[in-house]
Amino acid sequence: MNPFLYLDEHRDEIVRTYKDLHQLAEPSWHEEKTARYLRERLEAAGIAVTRFEGHHGFYAEIPGESAEIVALRADMDALVQEVDGVVRPNHSCGHDAHSTLALYSALAIQASEAVPPKTMRFLFQPAEEKMGGALQMMKDGALEGVTKLIGVHLRPEMEVPYGSAAPAILHGSSSSLRGTIIGLQAHGARPALGKNVIEAASFLVQALQNIRLQDGCSFSVKMTQLQAGGETVNVIPDRATFSLDVRAQSNEGMAELRRKTEHAMAQTGVLTGMDVEWEWSGVTPAAVANANMIQVAKKAIGQVLGEDKIADICVTPGGEDFHFYAIHGPELATTMIGLGCGLTPVLHHPQMTFQTDALIYGAKIMTAAIYEAAQHS
Repeated sequence: MNPFLYLDEHRDEIVRTYKDLHQLAEPSWHEEKTARYLRERLEAAGIAVTRFEGHHGFYAEIPGESAEIVALRADMDALVQEVDGVVRPNHSCGHDAHSTLALYSALAIQASEAVPPKTMRFLFQPAEEKMGGALQMMKDGALEGVTKLIGVHLRPEMEVPYGSAAPAILHGSSSSLRGTIIGLQAHGARPALGKNVIEAASFLVQALQNIRLQDGCSFSVKMTQLQAGGETVNVIPDRATFSLDVRAQSNEGMAELRRKTEHAMAQTGVLTGMDVEWEWSGVTPAAVANANMIQVAKKAIGQVLGEDKIADICVTPGGEDFHFYAIHGPELATTMIGLGCGLTPVLHHPQMTFQTDALIYGAKIMTAAIYEAAQHS
C-alpha cells in the first residue's frame, strides 16, 4: 500500500491516537504509559522495538536494503504546569503530536510492505523538557549507525502558518543558573552596619542589562527569581537566592554571554563587598543549519503540500534538546521540521491548541522526509 494512502485511510485513527496520548500526559523520565502505548502499537504491526534500562525511551526499526540508518525522532514527555487551577502533567508543547507523527510514519512504511532503500529507525525520546533525554539516548547507543536524523515540532501560527511547514527550526542556545548573595544582617535603623543583599541584587540586574555581545548576536539574560528576607520588615537581609535565564541565538554567542554574565556577578561581589556564588545548570546548544538536510525537508514538504507551502526557515529563541544530537555527533546530518498547524496562543500555554488535521499532512511530511533522506548518499 502507498504510505500516503495508508495515512489517508487512517485519518480518524490518527486523531484518536493523538487524543489518547494527550490524556496519558506524563512528566519527564516518567513516560511509562506513553511508551507502552506506542510500543504496543508498533509491535502489533510487526515492527521490532529496542528498549533501554533506566528510562522509558526506545526505538523501532524497519530493515532496509542498506544497513545505513536514517531516523526520525519524537519526544514523549509532558510539561508539569497549572491547568484550570490544578498542577498536573499537560501536553502544551506538542510532544503527543510528535509521537503520533513518528508512530504513523512507521506504521505507514511498514504497511507498504516495500523494503526501504535504507534501514529506518524511529526514536521515541524521554525527558526533552528536562534537557536530558537526547544525551541519555545517545549514551545508550540509540544513534549508533544513524547518518541522518529528522525531528519535528509544532509551531505557533505567528511563526509558521497553518497548512505550511518550515524545513528547519533554528532554536537558540539556552542555559540557567542559580546563585546566592551573602551580605551582613543589620537593623533597619542602622543600615550602614549591614550589607543589604537586595541592593546587591539590584546592582546585578543593572550590570546584566549593560551586557553587549561583540558579534551582534541576539540574546537575553534576565533575573527570573529573587528571594531575600523574612517576615520582619525592619531587618536588613543578609542572604538572597536568585535565578537567571540565559539565552543566545548562536553557540558562540552563548559562550561569550556566559563569560560576561560571570564577570557581572563577580564585579557585583567586588563593588558591594559581598560574596556572590553561582552554579550553572548546563547549556542546551543552538541549532546548526545543515544545507543538505534542509533540501531533504524542502522536497518532502513540497511533495506533500506544494512548493508554495514551504515556509521560511523558522528562527526562534526557544531551546530544544534535539540539537544535542548534532553537537555531540558532528558526523550526523540533522534538521528539525517546523509544522504549521494553526497553533494558538503559544507553546507551553496551558490552553495550547491546534488544528488536528495537521497531523495527517504532518505524518505525510515525515514519511516523505525519511524516504528522501534514505535515497540520498
